[in-house]
Amino acid sequence: MSKPRVVVAGLGDSGLLSAVHLARARQVGEVVGISAKTALVSGQELGVRLARPDDWARDYFIGFDRFRGLDGVRTVHGNLLGLDPAARSVSVEDADGATHAEPYDVLVIATGVTNGFWRRPDVQSPAEVEAELRSAHERLGSAGTIAVVGGGAAAVSSALNVALAWPSASVHLYFPGERALPHHHGRVWRRVQHRLAEAGVALHAGHRAVVPEGFACDEITEGPLRWSTGQPPAEADAVLWAIGRVSPNSSWLPTGLLDADGFVRVDPQLRVPEVQGVWAVGDIAATDPLRTSARNRADKLLAHNIRATISDRELKDYEPPRRRWGSVLGVQPDGLEVFAANGRAFRFPAWTIDSVLQPWIVRRGIYGGVRRS
Repeated sequence: MSKPRVVVAGLGDSGLLSAVHLARARQVGEVVGISAKTALVSGQELGVRLARPDDWARDYFIGFDRFRGLDGVRTVHGNLLGLDPAARSVSVEDADGATHAEPYDVLVIATGVTNGFWRRPDVQSPAEVEAELRSAHERLGSAGTIAVVGGGAAAVSSALNVALAWPSASVHLYFPGERALPHHHGRVWRRVQHRLAEAGVALHAGHRAVVPEGFACDEITEGPLRWSTGQPPAEADAVLWAIGRVSPNSSWLPTGLLDADGFVRVDPQLRVPEVQGVWAVGDIAATDPLRTSARNRADKLLAHNIRATISDRELKDYEPPRRRWGSVLGVQPDGLEVFAANGRAFRFPAWTIDSVLQPWIVRRGIYGGVRRS
């Protein structure tokens, strides 16, 4: 019997790793990855992306041809148009405008979400991605007063990294609750709050911004900022909106596969119910209220379960954590802090980042080898 053909729809953080695992599997035949980009353009570490785009690009903007784990994967650069579960195929508009169908035996949906200007499903060339990186960096670098709106990790990281990159700027972080990072352990916020104060970031708790009508929070704007919580308007030369207003990249999917918010319904094994051979992982998969599978390496579990299904073996359940964990601020001059779910921090000293963490743990251990650019 021929081995199943696997199509991975979306080659962001979760989709790329899923494709790497499945390409190694002896139970799987051809693996095809479909992406709107020709490179991994990670959604991680927004603060570093804005403040130090060259450093960010080195580790988070990597051409697919550099991943050794993708050597056995055929990549398609284009836009997903639709899914026909009965015919077991997806339709794709290539970057040159031509359309074609990609048949599958197994389909992995990993098209992620749209969030601000830094996570979008647009078909782009490497030059267009590079231009966006440079444009946002220069926009913030020319501002005397910078307002960051939001209480999640993206907002907090952006505020700190921007303040360190441009110490002469006045940087303000506005968040709606009593503290930022509400989904992290309290210890994390206490530590991060101290780092923000050291960098000179002004913290404004209890400020819920009024989003202008029709605005998708997908560009850097100017003040004034207005608040539904009663404070007077705030002026700023540049306003970075990082309020977590995400929307799933699911317009190409039949509505029967989606929950009320447009995310893909999955069972505990990451299968899409009532559709044979279809799975989902990453930010688009409705695994739990925080959709944590992207941040908890569920790509490994997904690949295991697909192999197990082919071999008629037992599947494993995805178990979401109760709290966020991981890096919040990204790599800093003194190294990298990674927070566990209980709020305890583990530090990678600065000297280990380029000699141990990136080359051995990330590029070789996680991605299976990344060639030099």
